[in-house]
Amino acid sequence: MTPQHTFSFYFLLFTLFIGCKSKTDPSKESIGTSKTTEYVKPSKAPSEAPEGMVWIPGGTFYQGAVESDKMAMAHEKPRHPVAIDGFFMDIHEVTNAQFAKFVEETGYVTMAEREIDWEEMKKQLPEGTQKPHDSILQPGSLVFKKTKSSVPNLYDYSQWWEWKIGASWKHPNGPDSNINGKEDHPVVHIAYEDAQAYCKWAGRRLPTEAEWEFAARAGKTDSKFFWGNDIDRLSSHANSWEGEFPVENTMEDGFERRAPIMSYPKNDFGLYDMAGNVWEWTSDWYNTNYYQKLASSGEVAQNPTGAASAFNSNNPYAKERVIKGGSFLCSASYCASYRISARMATSPDSGMEHLGFRTVRSANMP
Repeated sequence: MTPQHTFSFYFLLFTLFIGCKSKTDPSKESIGTSKTTEYVKPSKAPSEAPEGMVWIPGGTFYQGAVESDKMAMAHEKPRHPVAIDGFFMDIHEVTNAQFAKFVEETGYVTMAEREIDWEEMKKQLPEGTQKPHDSILQPGSLVFKKTKSSVPNLYDYSQWWEWKIGASWKHPNGPDSNINGKEDHPVVHIAYEDAQAYCKWAGRRLPTEAEWEFAARAGKTDSKFFWGNDIDRLSSHANSWEGEFPVENTMEDGFERRAPIMSYPKNDFGLYDMAGNVWEWTSDWYNTNYYQKLASSGEVAQNPTGAASAFNSNNPYAKERVIKGGSFLCSASYCASYRISARMATSPDSGMEHLGFRTVRSANMP
């Protein structure tokens, strides 16, 4: 990152990739999870499911990309055995209406709505990064924008993301937009801290990455998608990008951006939108080496909670969490993250137009 970058590109890089001020030595990373060779047996719900949730029975599965998945990325490999205890999970992503109730009762202000403290922000940036003009350093978030022509380099995210002052969960497409009539849409522009605050209020928590993937798979051992392996069923089962990304979305699935919750079929556990629509936070730190370390242990990971600390080999300054499920922006030519094993690293202070969450509840939570 150089001082010559425009602010929108600079802030894009900050929001998507930068999360800590010092490099991490991957050789010193620890896995940060307990393991056992005993398999967890599927369990019955200990009580009636809370409203809007279903019981995920727990059990054992192989986390990571299936062998037949030719679009799998390196950080989805290798597959490794995991055992999960049962838990309750929201049948759909947290909606605008649900989040509005939380805000009304608590007065909570999301990170996208807060004033930006440059002195605090620069501690997380490379030394020498210049401060943007005060007129630009205003509360906001990242909003998707189509390009006018084909994009030869799909690794340059700044071509379809722009920093919008005034964008937030109340104004998902920018300050001139609102959520009127979209109470049943998933809430977006939610940073990790925002999701955690909601969970505390609701008596819930965020799922671990392993819990999320187990729930999405719903017993389909060798499937790439929650409905099986037939890619031709994508438009009828998930809200994704169809057409040339990021130029034109043909909307074969019925939507260009976010869709109302439960617009597509549920999976075998009764969960909606476990593919596409909006990405969902998990509680795990993202660590490039995590899957390899779990697999090399030779044991079954028991309720893994992720790496002990964050590490991204492509960005040594990053301190990111894992998000799952893909979004309306995922396409076959770009990331195909409507696949069960797909995962992405995102800075905890990120709030984007395609990022939301759902909650879970452990059987022993009060």
